[in-house]
Amino acid sequence: MIQWQRLSPERSAQLNHMLWEDARIDRPYLTQVLAACLIASFGLLANSVAVIIGAMIIAPLMLPIRAIAWSVVAGDWSLFRRGFGSLSCGVFLAIGLSALVGWLAGIPAFGSEVLARGNPNLLDLGVALVAGAVSAYAMVQPKVSGTVAGTAIAVALMPPACTVGLAISQGYGLLAQGAALLLLTNLCGIALAAALTFWVLGELPLKTGRHGMTAIVGMTLLLAVPLTYSFSELVRQARLEASLRQALLDRTLTFRRVKLIDSSVNWLASPPEVRLTVQSAESISPFQAQLLEEFLEKDMGQPFRLVFLVSKVSEIHSDSRTEPEPPPPAPQ
Repeated sequence: MIQWQRLSPERSAQLNHMLWEDARIDRPYLTQVLAACLIASFGLLANSVAVIIGAMIIAPLMLPIRAIAWSVVAGDWSLFRRGFGSLSCGVFLAIGLSALVGWLAGIPAFGSEVLARGNPNLLDLGVALVAGAVSAYAMVQPKVSGTVAGTAIAVALMPPACTVGLAISQGYGLLAQGAALLLLTNLCGIALAAALTFWVLGELPLKTGRHGMTAIVGMTLLLAVPLTYSFSELVRQARLEASLRQALLDRTLTFRRVKLIDSSVNWLASPPEVRLTVQSAESISPFQAQLLEEFLEKDMGQPFRLVFLVSKVSEIHSDSRTEPEPPPPAPQ
Protein backbone atom coordinates (compact mmCIF):
# COMPACT_ATOMS: atom_id res chain seq x y z
CA MET A 1 0.00 0.00 0.00
CA ILE A 2 1.32 3.44 -0.97
CA GLN A 3 1.89 5.79 1.95
CA TRP A 4 2.51 9.49 1.63
CA GLN A 5 5.66 10.73 3.30
CA ARG A 6 4.62 13.59 5.54
CA LEU A 7 6.78 16.64 6.11
CA SER A 8 8.61 16.87 9.39
CA PRO A 9 8.71 20.23 11.22
CA GLU A 10 12.37 20.54 10.28
CA ARG A 11 11.63 19.91 6.59
CA SER A 12 8.75 22.40 6.69
CA ALA A 13 11.04 25.07 8.12
CA GLN A 14 13.64 24.27 5.46
CA LEU A 15 11.07 24.57 2.67
CA ASN A 16 9.82 27.84 4.10
CA HIS A 17 13.37 29.24 4.01
CA MET A 18 13.91 28.00 0.43
CA LEU A 19 10.65 29.51 -0.76
CA TRP A 20 11.46 32.79 0.94
CA GLU A 21 14.69 32.92 -1.07
CA ASP A 22 12.89 31.86 -4.25
CA ALA A 23 10.50 34.82 -3.92
CA ARG A 24 13.30 37.40 -4.04
CA ILE A 25 13.57 39.88 -6.90
CA ASP A 26 17.27 39.67 -7.61
CA ARG A 27 19.60 39.67 -10.59
CA PRO A 28 19.43 35.90 -11.34
CA TYR A 29 15.61 35.97 -11.29
CA LEU A 30 15.37 39.00 -13.59
CA THR A 31 17.99 37.52 -15.92
CA GLN A 32 15.98 34.31 -16.24
CA VAL A 33 12.77 36.25 -16.89
CA LEU A 34 14.44 38.30 -19.62
CA ALA A 35 16.01 35.23 -21.25
CA ALA A 36 12.81 33.15 -21.12
CA CYS A 37 10.75 36.06 -22.45
CA LEU A 38 13.06 36.75 -25.39
CA ILE A 39 13.27 33.07 -26.36
CA ALA A 40 9.50 32.62 -26.07
CA SER A 41 8.80 35.82 -28.05
CA PHE A 42 11.17 34.83 -30.85
CA GLY A 43 9.70 31.33 -30.91
CA LEU A 44 6.14 32.64 -31.08
CA LEU A 45 7.00 35.06 -33.89
CA ALA A 46 8.81 32.31 -35.79
CA ASN A 47 5.94 29.89 -35.06
CA SER A 48 8.55 27.40 -33.84
CA VAL A 49 7.59 24.89 -31.17
CA ALA A 50 11.24 23.90 -30.64
CA VAL A 51 12.27 27.46 -29.78
CA ILE A 52 9.31 27.89 -27.41
CA ILE A 53 10.39 24.75 -25.57
CA GLY A 54 13.72 26.48 -24.96
CA ALA A 55 11.87 29.13 -22.94
CA MET A 56 10.01 26.40 -21.05
CA ILE A 57 13.25 24.93 -19.74
CA ILE A 58 14.29 28.17 -18.02
CA ALA A 59 11.01 28.45 -16.06
CA PRO A 60 11.63 31.49 -13.83
CA LEU A 61 8.00 32.09 -12.83
CA MET A 62 7.76 28.77 -11.02
CA LEU A 63 9.71 30.16 -8.05
CA PRO A 64 7.38 32.92 -6.77
CA ILE A 65 4.17 31.08 -7.54
CA ARG A 66 5.22 28.13 -5.35
CA ALA A 67 6.04 30.62 -2.61
CA ILE A 68 2.54 32.07 -2.95
CA ALA A 69 0.98 28.60 -2.72
CA TRP A 70 2.96 27.75 0.42
CA SER A 71 2.20 31.10 2.05
CA VAL A 72 -1.55 30.66 1.48
CA VAL A 73 -1.59 27.30 3.25
CA ALA A 74 0.79 28.35 6.05
CA GLY A 75 -0.84 31.74 6.54
CA ASP A 76 2.49 33.54 6.05
CA TRP A 77 1.32 36.82 4.55
CA SER A 78 4.79 38.36 4.52
CA LEU A 79 5.89 35.56 2.20
CA PHE A 80 2.69 36.02 0.19
CA ARG A 81 3.40 39.71 -0.41
CA ARG A 82 7.00 38.94 -1.32
CA GLY A 83 6.01 36.18 -3.77
CA PHE A 84 3.16 38.19 -5.28
CA GLY A 85 5.47 41.14 -5.87
CA SER A 86 8.09 38.94 -7.50
CA LEU A 87 5.51 37.21 -9.71
CA SER A 88 3.90 40.50 -10.74
CA CYS A 89 7.31 41.96 -11.59
CA GLY A 90 8.17 38.94 -13.75
CA VAL A 91 4.82 38.87 -15.56
CA PHE A 92 4.69 42.59 -16.35
CA LEU A 93 8.34 42.58 -17.38
CA ALA A 94 7.63 39.72 -19.79
CA ILE A 95 4.56 41.46 -21.23
CA GLY A 96 6.41 44.75 -21.68
CA LEU A 97 9.51 43.20 -23.24
CA SER A 98 7.48 41.00 -25.61
CA ALA A 99 5.43 44.03 -26.65
CA LEU A 100 8.67 45.84 -27.50
CA VAL A 101 9.91 42.83 -29.48
CA GLY A 102 6.60 42.64 -31.36
CA TRP A 103 6.68 46.36 -32.15
CA LEU A 104 10.25 46.17 -33.43
CA ALA A 105 9.53 43.06 -35.49
CA GLY A 106 6.43 44.64 -37.01
CA ILE A 107 4.95 41.32 -38.14
CA PRO A 108 1.26 42.07 -38.93
CA ALA A 109 0.03 38.47 -38.84
CA PHE A 110 0.86 35.79 -36.28
CA GLY A 111 1.18 32.06 -36.71
CA SER A 112 -0.72 29.21 -35.13
CA GLU A 113 1.40 29.14 -31.95
CA VAL A 114 0.27 32.68 -31.06
CA LEU A 115 -3.34 32.24 -32.13
CA ALA A 116 -3.68 28.99 -30.20
CA ARG A 117 -3.09 30.87 -26.93
CA GLY A 118 -5.89 33.35 -27.59
CA ASN A 119 -8.78 30.96 -27.04
CA PRO A 120 -8.37 29.13 -23.69
CA ASN A 121 -10.84 26.57 -22.37
CA LEU A 122 -11.30 24.08 -19.54
CA LEU A 123 -8.56 21.85 -20.91
CA ASP A 124 -6.03 24.60 -20.17
CA LEU A 125 -7.27 24.77 -16.58
CA GLY A 126 -6.71 21.03 -16.29
CA VAL A 127 -3.13 21.43 -17.51
CA ALA A 128 -2.54 24.18 -14.94
CA LEU A 129 -3.90 22.07 -12.07
CA VAL A 130 -1.71 19.10 -12.96
CA ALA A 131 1.35 21.33 -13.41
CA GLY A 132 0.82 22.99 -10.04
CA ALA A 133 0.44 19.68 -8.22
CA VAL A 134 3.55 18.22 -9.88
CA SER A 135 5.56 21.34 -9.08
CA ALA A 136 4.67 21.28 -5.38
CA TYR A 137 5.24 17.53 -5.12
CA ALA A 138 8.66 17.86 -6.80
CA MET A 139 9.72 20.37 -4.17
CA VAL A 140 8.53 18.24 -1.26
CA GLN A 141 9.95 14.97 -2.61
CA PRO A 142 13.64 15.29 -3.59
CA LYS A 143 13.49 12.17 -5.79
CA VAL A 144 11.23 13.95 -8.26
CA SER A 145 13.10 16.12 -10.73
CA GLY A 146 12.44 19.81 -10.28
CA THR A 147 13.30 20.40 -13.92
CA VAL A 148 10.27 18.42 -15.05
CA ALA A 149 8.03 20.53 -12.83
CA GLY A 150 9.66 23.73 -14.02
CA THR A 151 9.02 22.78 -17.62
CA ALA A 152 5.36 22.13 -16.85
CA ILE A 153 5.02 25.52 -15.17
CA ALA A 154 6.73 27.36 -18.01
CA VAL A 155 4.41 25.74 -20.53
CA ALA A 156 1.53 27.41 -18.73
CA LEU A 157 2.97 30.85 -17.90
CA MET A 158 5.68 32.40 -20.08
CA PRO A 159 4.22 31.79 -23.58
CA PRO A 160 0.79 33.29 -22.69
CA ALA A 161 2.46 36.31 -21.06
CA CYS A 162 4.51 36.90 -24.21
CA THR A 163 1.41 36.40 -26.37
CA VAL A 164 -0.29 39.23 -24.47
CA GLY A 165 2.63 41.54 -25.24
CA LEU A 166 2.85 40.56 -28.90
CA ALA A 167 -0.89 41.06 -29.38
CA ILE A 168 -0.76 44.48 -27.73
CA SER A 169 2.12 45.53 -29.98
CA GLN A 170 -0.05 45.01 -33.09
CA GLY A 171 -3.32 46.23 -31.61
CA TYR A 172 -5.04 42.84 -31.47
CA GLY A 173 -7.30 43.45 -28.48
CA LEU A 174 -9.30 40.21 -28.59
CA LEU A 175 -6.16 38.11 -28.88
CA ALA A 176 -4.59 39.96 -25.95
CA GLN A 177 -7.73 39.41 -23.84
CA GLY A 178 -7.77 35.70 -24.64
CA ALA A 179 -4.10 35.27 -23.79
CA ALA A 180 -4.57 37.26 -20.56
CA LEU A 181 -7.45 34.96 -19.62
CA LEU A 182 -5.19 31.96 -20.25
CA LEU A 183 -2.45 33.52 -18.13
CA LEU A 184 -4.80 34.24 -15.20
CA THR A 185 -6.34 30.78 -15.49
CA ASN A 186 -2.96 29.10 -15.29
CA LEU A 187 -1.78 31.32 -12.42
CA CYS A 188 -4.85 30.49 -10.34
CA GLY A 189 -4.90 26.81 -11.31
CA ILE A 190 -1.22 26.31 -10.54
CA ALA A 191 -1.43 28.16 -7.23
CA LEU A 192 -4.55 26.24 -6.17
CA ALA A 193 -3.16 22.80 -7.02
CA ALA A 194 0.22 23.57 -5.44
CA ALA A 195 -1.41 24.84 -2.25
CA LEU A 196 -3.59 21.75 -1.94
CA THR A 197 -0.56 19.52 -2.52
CA PHE A 198 1.45 21.34 0.16
CA TRP A 199 -1.49 20.97 2.55
CA VAL A 200 -1.96 17.24 1.89
CA LEU A 201 1.73 16.36 2.14
CA GLY A 202 2.63 18.75 4.91
CA GLU A 203 -0.36 18.29 7.22
CA LEU A 204 -0.45 22.06 7.65
CA PRO A 205 -3.44 23.52 9.48
CA LEU A 206 -5.55 24.86 6.64
CA LYS A 207 -7.48 27.15 8.98
CA THR A 208 -4.47 29.48 9.11
CA GLY A 209 -4.77 30.16 5.39
CA ARG A 210 -8.46 29.56 4.77
CA HIS A 211 -9.09 33.12 3.60
CA GLY A 212 -6.34 32.97 0.99
CA MET A 213 -7.41 29.50 -0.16
CA THR A 214 -11.03 30.69 -0.43
CA ALA A 215 -9.90 33.61 -2.59
CA ILE A 216 -7.94 31.34 -4.95
CA VAL A 217 -10.81 28.86 -5.23
CA GLY A 218 -13.30 31.65 -5.85
CA MET A 219 -11.19 33.26 -8.56
CA THR A 220 -10.61 29.90 -10.23
CA LEU A 221 -14.35 29.17 -10.25
CA LEU A 222 -15.01 32.63 -11.65
CA LEU A 223 -12.55 32.05 -14.47
CA ALA A 224 -14.12 28.65 -15.13
CA VAL A 225 -17.29 30.36 -16.43
CA PRO A 226 -15.78 31.76 -19.68
CA LEU A 227 -13.58 28.67 -19.97
CA THR A 228 -16.64 26.43 -19.91
CA TYR A 229 -18.31 28.52 -22.60
CA SER A 230 -15.14 28.41 -24.71
CA PHE A 231 -14.91 24.64 -24.30
CA SER A 232 -18.53 24.17 -25.36
CA GLU A 233 -17.84 26.34 -28.42
CA LEU A 234 -14.80 24.19 -29.22
CA VAL A 235 -16.91 21.02 -29.09
CA ARG A 236 -19.66 22.62 -31.18
CA GLN A 237 -17.20 23.79 -33.82
CA ALA A 238 -15.55 20.37 -34.01
CA ARG A 239 -18.90 18.68 -34.55
CA LEU A 240 -19.97 21.31 -37.08
CA GLU A 241 -16.70 20.94 -38.99
CA ALA A 242 -17.14 17.17 -39.15
CA SER A 243 -20.73 17.56 -40.37
CA LEU A 244 -19.65 20.12 -42.97
CA ARG A 245 -16.96 17.83 -44.34
CA GLN A 246 -19.37 14.90 -44.48
CA ALA A 247 -22.03 16.97 -46.24
CA LEU A 248 -19.58 18.07 -48.92
CA LEU A 249 -18.29 14.55 -49.55
CA ASP A 250 -21.60 12.68 -49.55
CA ARG A 251 -24.19 15.13 -50.85
CA THR A 252 -22.57 17.24 -53.59
CA LEU A 253 -21.81 16.40 -57.21
CA THR A 254 -18.65 18.51 -57.22
CA PHE A 255 -16.88 16.34 -54.68
CA ARG A 256 -17.69 13.19 -56.63
CA ARG A 257 -15.25 14.42 -59.30
CA VAL A 258 -12.51 15.67 -56.99
CA LYS A 259 -10.46 14.18 -54.16
CA LEU A 260 -10.48 16.05 -50.85
CA ILE A 261 -6.96 16.12 -49.36
CA ASP A 262 -7.40 18.42 -46.38
CA SER A 263 -9.84 20.90 -44.88
CA SER A 264 -9.66 23.57 -42.19
CA VAL A 265 -12.03 26.19 -40.82
CA ASN A 266 -11.09 29.67 -39.63
CA TRP A 267 -13.82 30.39 -37.09
CA LEU A 268 -12.48 33.90 -36.38
CA ALA A 269 -13.49 35.08 -39.87
CA SER A 270 -17.00 36.36 -40.57
CA PRO A 271 -18.48 34.27 -42.07
CA PRO A 272 -16.26 31.29 -41.13
CA GLU A 273 -13.77 30.52 -43.88
CA VAL A 274 -13.41 26.92 -45.06
CA ARG A 275 -10.14 26.13 -46.86
CA LEU A 276 -10.37 22.97 -48.96
CA THR A 277 -7.31 21.35 -50.53
CA VAL A 278 -8.43 19.12 -53.40
CA GLN A 279 -7.03 17.21 -56.34
CA SER A 280 -8.97 17.46 -59.59
CA ALA A 281 -8.49 16.95 -63.31
CA GLU A 282 -10.89 19.84 -63.95
CA SER A 283 -10.96 23.39 -62.72
CA ILE A 284 -13.48 24.51 -60.11
CA SER A 285 -15.29 27.66 -61.19
CA PRO A 286 -16.41 30.52 -58.94
CA PHE A 287 -20.00 29.64 -59.85
CA GLN A 288 -19.50 26.12 -58.44
CA ALA A 289 -18.06 27.59 -55.24
CA GLN A 290 -21.08 29.89 -54.94
CA LEU A 291 -23.50 26.96 -55.38
CA LEU A 292 -21.65 25.01 -52.69
CA GLU A 293 -21.79 28.00 -50.31
CA GLU A 294 -25.54 28.27 -50.86
CA PHE A 295 -25.94 24.54 -50.25
CA LEU A 296 -23.96 24.69 -46.99
CA GLU A 297 -25.88 27.72 -45.72
CA LYS A 298 -29.16 25.91 -46.33
CA ASP A 299 -27.97 22.59 -44.94
CA MET A 300 -25.93 23.80 -41.93
CA GLY A 301 -28.04 26.79 -40.97
CA GLN A 302 -25.21 29.35 -41.23
CA PRO A 303 -23.12 30.90 -44.02
CA PHE A 304 -19.60 29.79 -44.91
CA ARG A 305 -17.01 31.13 -47.33
CA LEU A 306 -15.25 28.44 -49.36
CA VAL A 307 -11.65 28.77 -50.54
CA PHE A 308 -10.40 26.02 -52.85
CA LEU A 309 -6.74 25.10 -53.22
CA VAL A 310 -6.82 22.97 -56.38
CA SER A 311 -4.00 20.67 -57.41
CA LYS A 312 -4.48 19.71 -61.08
CA VAL A 313 -4.18 16.00 -61.87
CA SER A 314 -3.53 14.70 -65.39
CA GLU A 315 -4.57 11.18 -66.38
CA ILE A 316 -2.02 9.49 -68.64
CA HIS A 317 -2.24 5.97 -70.11
CA SER A 318 -0.84 4.05 -73.06
CA ASP A 319 -3.77 4.86 -75.38
CA SER A 320 -3.03 8.55 -75.08
CA ARG A 321 0.43 8.15 -76.62
CA THR A 322 0.90 10.12 -79.84
CA GLU A 323 3.40 9.57 -82.65
CA PRO A 324 6.31 12.00 -82.50
CA GLU A 325 6.28 14.68 -85.20
CA PRO A 326 8.95 14.30 -87.88
CA PRO A 327 11.86 16.71 -87.60
CA PRO A 328 11.80 19.74 -89.89
CA PRO A 329 13.85 19.43 -93.12
CA ALA A 330 17.40 20.65 -93.01
CA PRO A 331 18.00 23.99 -94.71
CA GLN A 332 19.51 23.82 -98.22
